[in-house]
Amino acid sequence: MSAHQIQSWEEYQEVYKKSVSDPEGFWEEIAESFQWRKKWDNVLSWDFEGPDVKWFEGGQLNITENCLDRHVAERGDQTAIIWEPNDPNDDEVRWTYRELLAKVNQFSHVLKEHGVQKGDRVCLYMPMVPELAVAVLACARVGAVHSVVFAGFSAQALADRIDDAKAKVLLTSDGSFRGNKEIPIKVIADEAVSKVDCVESVIVYKRTGEFVNMEEGRDVWWHDAIKGKPTEFEAETMNAEDMLFILYTSGSTGKPKGVVHTTGGYMVGTYYTFSNVFQYQPGDVYWCTADIGWITGHSYIVYGPLLAGATTVMFEGVPTWPDAGRFWEICDKYQVNQFYTAPTAIRALMAKGLEHVAEHSLGSLKVIGSVGEPINEEAWKWYHRFIGKSNCPIVDTWWQTETGGIMISPIPGAHQKLKPSFAAQPLPGVQPILLDQEGNIIEENNTEGLLCIQFPWPSMLRTVYGDHKRCKQVYFSAFENMYFTGDGAKRDADGRYRIIGRVDDVINVSGHRLGTAEVEDAINTHARVVESAVVGYPHDIKGQGIHAYIIVEDEVRSPQALRDEILNTVNKEIGPIAKPERIQFVEGLPKTRSGKIMRRILRKIASRDTDRLGDTSTLLNPDVVTSVLEGANEFFPKKKDDENN
Repeated sequence: MSAHQIQSWEEYQEVYKKSVSDPEGFWEEIAESFQWRKKWDNVLSWDFEGPDVKWFEGGQLNITENCLDRHVAERGDQTAIIWEPNDPNDDEVRWTYRELLAKVNQFSHVLKEHGVQKGDRVCLYMPMVPELAVAVLACARVGAVHSVVFAGFSAQALADRIDDAKAKVLLTSDGSFRGNKEIPIKVIADEAVSKVDCVESVIVYKRTGEFVNMEEGRDVWWHDAIKGKPTEFEAETMNAEDMLFILYTSGSTGKPKGVVHTTGGYMVGTYYTFSNVFQYQPGDVYWCTADIGWITGHSYIVYGPLLAGATTVMFEGVPTWPDAGRFWEICDKYQVNQFYTAPTAIRALMAKGLEHVAEHSLGSLKVIGSVGEPINEEAWKWYHRFIGKSNCPIVDTWWQTETGGIMISPIPGAHQKLKPSFAAQPLPGVQPILLDQEGNIIEENNTEGLLCIQFPWPSMLRTVYGDHKRCKQVYFSAFENMYFTGDGAKRDADGRYRIIGRVDDVINVSGHRLGTAEVEDAINTHARVVESAVVGYPHDIKGQGIHAYIIVEDEVRSPQALRDEILNTVNKEIGPIAKPERIQFVEGLPKTRSGKIMRRILRKIASRDTDRLGDTSTLLNPDVVTSVLEGANEFFPKKKDDENN
């Protein structure tokens, strides 16, 4: 058991009080658990006006020595990573801490051989193979900044991210397996690289064995590159505030934001949150079902578990292939103790019925978790009863790419009375606050407001890569001396928080944030599209679906054919995760007299919440609302009242 694990409600209250009254002393004590090459001169300096936040300034370390080297002496033969392949008939992979360290060292030599120096950016566009974790850690070991791009993004989206980071090297694969699909990753990577001029080398992992083009002088096979490389490598000395990684996230403008996390604070934050939220004990097996292409995979597949000396499971496949019992089969196969997944997956598996659950024991589970979006009460209760057997606490976690680690969550053992769909109280060291629209603090409970954080925490973002003004504008300008999360929240009588959802123009689809502007920009590249507006609407499985309102330049004679063309355009520009479920062709969009699209009205129409559209008479074109309303009827089953008329 970690010395920092909280075991009771009384202890939580005591620790939380200390963390708020003396945050520097609180986080310093946790930081002292790690190996530092040089101790910090100053625990914290901060200014949200800048913003300018520095934790453990003057401290020197390498995060991989804390993930790997320090564990080898006492648990070198313990399994660090278990990899479960897409096809259940293929062999799993198990690497001990000693083996993982050797592989990371070998690939560190490969990176150096390809000219990667401290501070260089390396882009990773790979499937969920264990070598992806190796590559992430090798970047950190040589002092390079890793930028992992989810391998479901399109060539254009990948190119945009490579170009923004000016990545010197791209790590990719020939292809990937995902359910019954084979995805040509190298083809997508080649197209992306052709659009940029910064990539000098492409290192290709062989996964599918399909023929791919290899450009001489630029492309090299992973297995050839590591051949004969030494298994020892001296890790680069990093300052606590040196960049560790860039991870791109959608915002309310079209261009993705490169969120920057730094070495020392991120290390301390992910370790502490992993240890407490999942109550990991020596010998446990922990599984987070996310992809390393998202922050959840960074923090709670790679860094958090390895910093805590855990055994972490990586899964290549999907929850419904070859059948909807795959998650539960894996839980039994590896005797998983802590299981962490997304509400989208839970709802999708609920819909498949209980027969896929009933044949599995799930008796090893001790903690089950939810991440990515608020979990609805029905899904929470199903998850608790049928997966947790009414014995496992559900850790309904709220956090963001920008926060680096979990911010609000129950702690098993400490929070005895869990409330469905509430993320509970803040973790120690986290100081949330609710504000009204004018920025006034809402002190009372049983209320709702805008969720802000009023004091820095170690794993918070430091900037938006190459655009510090945007960092200030998006996160620190809405309210003075506050980090604004962009979320609305409720707080109940006992101080538990429930996240209501985004209050900006961001849609949360299957736990993935997509900016409305980003999707609209993609749609607008189609030659026939004049203008578009996209909004989110409640979706039974994905949490939110995308409803696109589109004006085209001429008469739509074949609506489905044009819809297919637009979907293909979005797929090409961003990837399949951004494809709208609904495309509605409209003659106009409701706009203010200053020309701003009234998405509030469009959201209500898409959600069929049309009883309270509000006053539309002040719009530039109020008549268009009636037209849009009538056109939306094709997406809804007729109400009984309609049929009776």
